[in-house]
Amino acid sequence: MNASRIDSFRAMIARQPDHVLARFGLATEVAKAGLHEEAAEHFAHYLRVHDDEGNGWMRYAESLHALGRTDEALAAIDQGIASAGRHGHPGLVADLEALRESME
Repeated sequence: MNASRIDSFRAMIARQPDHVLARFGLATEVAKAGLHEEAAEHFAHYLRVHDDEGNGWMRYAESLHALGRTDEALAAIDQGIASAGRHGHPGLVADLEALRESME
């Protein structure tokens, strides 16, 4: 775990709670560290304040799935597919569909 990166992102979030890049960065770093509950919270916040193009939804779904919250993960995947489609990312749509298949 890269504690200094996590601490840096946490400090940024403390100053600017809706800073989308810092929020996404923190969520990503804590997910890598296996802190899936915290990652899910940060991804959820990020997704509330930012029109994500699909990748954030996929990472959120992965964190939820790691917590055993598969129904919520599948719903996040559906949101991600809609978002990726809306933003013209067919490859990401395919990745999200494959992720859904792996969870079902």
